[in-house]
Amino acid sequence: MATSVWKGFLSFGLISIPIRLFVAARSERISLNQIHKDCGSRIKMPLFCPVCNRQVPRTEIVKGYEHEKDQYVLFTDEELDKIEPESARSNEILEFVKNR
Repeated sequence: MATSVWKGFLSFGLISIPIRLFVAARSERISLNQIHKDCGSRIKMPLFCPVCNRQVPRTEIVKGYEHEKDQYVLFTDEELDKIEPESARSNEILEFVKNR
């Protein structure tokens, strides 16, 4: 059986209807890695930089996409927010479908 990707409520004034959303199409995702912005190496858990040989605070971590082995393109949160689609923060209901 399919697993729901989101559970919540649809509210109309005082009426709340429980809702479960299921994926209707295959999703494509790009995985980003956590990178130590001072030296450019990938962070390991618990937030440890093997190059600097120390634990790294979250303020020193940025996101990056590995385009070649150990080579990353770094992104800021502002850059990622600019390319985020409008549908990432809200859902538009197109139709209701009967449950079998």
